[in-house]
Amino acid sequence: MKKYKGYLIDLDGTTYFGKKRIPTAEKFINELIEAKQPLQFVTNNATKTVDQVVENLNKNYDIKATSDMVYTSTLALIDYLIQNHKGQTVYCVGEEALKGQLKEAGITLVNNANAEVVVQALNRQVDYDDLTIAIQAILKGANFIVTNTDRVIPTEDGFKPSSGALTAFIQYATRVEPVVMGKPFAPIIEGAVKKINLPKESLLLIGDNYDTDIQSGIKAGIDTLLVLTGVTKSQDVSNLPVAPTYVVTNLAEWEI
Repeated sequence: MKKYKGYLIDLDGTTYFGKKRIPTAEKFINELIEAKQPLQFVTNNATKTVDQVVENLNKNYDIKATSDMVYTSTLALIDYLIQNHKGQTVYCVGEEALKGQLKEAGITLVNNANAEVVVQALNRQVDYDDLTIAIQAILKGANFIVTNTDRVIPTEDGFKPSSGALTAFIQYATRVEPVVMGKPFAPIIEGAVKKINLPKESLLLIGDNYDTDIQSGIKAGIDTLLVLTGVTKSQDVSNLPVAPTYVVTNLAEWEI
């Protein structure tokens, strides 16, 4: 078992499961923090700000996280927009947390089909008119960028549709392939690696979802630890096309 200098850790399904606590994960992560091991919580969730992510970890899961430990698909999106679409207008299909962070970053949001960029994330209050504006803008030539294409969200009430379900609606209507920020695509991992400031070969990526978390590590050349507390189950492991570096039932089985 190789020793690692830093950790990239997924949240939902790995650190907790909806509102359900995973005590083995809480203990492991707090041990990392107390040992001053560099870590980044890397999450596709664009419905919370960084401060809200930290508050959730602190209050509901007793994890001593700080804002510098969090890298979200929203942060990856902001970095991408500033680098590739600076000064362009954006129509956002997303919740207030996403819209607020875009505004704080100096990005101009508009509410019409003349936008130069369409940004889409999970929006649990989305309606037909919201999707219509997005589709009309893309058909007029707007760039199509999404925070993540997760199909479902694991919750204490079972799986619920996630951002990817909205992406599929827009993509089917427009026949336009989006640029994706979140796992398993490169922008979020590259941003997290840059933030943690350690070589990839010294990092371990921990996640519960083979299709997003583990695939992102494999594609980036980072060792992966699949934890069987969320989406991917033990019966799935033997059929995975490329095996994770490690597989554990829960994080009590891993030593830092």
